[in-house]
Amino acid sequence: MPRAVTQPPSPAAATDALVRAALDAAAELGVDVADVPVPVIARRAGVSRSTLLRRFGGSRAGLDEAVRALGIDPGGAPPVRTRALDAAAALITENGLAAATFEAIATRADCSIPSLYAVFGTRDGLLGAVFDRYGPLADIEDFLADNQSDLRATVHRLYGLVIEAFGREPRVAPAMFAAAVARPTSPVAQSLFTYSGPRVLAVIGQWLTAEIAAGRIVDLPLPILVQQLLAPMVIHMLLRPAEESIPNINLPDLDTARDMFTNNFLKAVGTDTSSTAKRPAASSGGRQRRKGSGDRATP
Repeated sequence: MPRAVTQPPSPAAATDALVRAALDAAAELGVDVADVPVPVIARRAGVSRSTLLRRFGGSRAGLDEAVRALGIDPGGAPPVRTRALDAAAALITENGLAAATFEAIATRADCSIPSLYAVFGTRDGLLGAVFDRYGPLADIEDFLADNQSDLRATVHRLYGLVIEAFGREPRVAPAMFAAAVARPTSPVAQSLFTYSGPRVLAVIGQWLTAEIAAGRIVDLPLPILVQQLLAPMVIHMLLRPAEESIPNINLPDLDTARDMFTNNFLKAVGTDTSSTAKRPAASSGGRQRRKGSGDRATP
């Protein structure tokens, strides 16, 4: 007899399963759906945090709307933490990292300054939480949690996650990286480095250490390898909007740029020269078809 083919669940069924996971988690914890952290719902549903958020358009608000569509109130006013993170993201997007003071955030989030200290402890803690929510690190952590044995594919996907973070609204990632690059010794940049630096080394450094042990990349200090990996793509994404307005400069589209940066990283630190054999196709004169920085790269 022919073997039955198991079809994957439809998008609607997958979404329903995530909503049910949120409702079950809320019932188990005895709280409103809006008060259940996204990672808890993701674990309940057996998916990653980034997968859950993508299913609902990239934000927690989409999940709450799906719950409301079932006639269920996900909860009253969002908790202080949610309102503060939303307010900080808006302020950073509009006016840069320095605009995200406790006073401005409290006013915009309609909460008290003492409540921000109670939730986040310090401004550094709040900025770190904003970066966790809107930066690429949480998605990179989810991705690297699975065993990644293909070096090229892993680097290529990591660059895709950076591109996604820079294109995500509100545009917090570009503002935070720009502040760190423009004034790395400023108190704001130092607080960001203090909070995120150890996590970057822990998340990406663990993977790089395994690649060194496997003999796939050269043995260099981890900070140098992390910079070699992330800095070229981050700088490209920061400068790309300005470069697009310069006459006679034709930028490669994002997919081609990602291929180029992947090749460059493997050429710089990879030990298998055959892994750099794949080259992006170039048009006459080495110029690529021009696209805007808002173009979405393929996963």
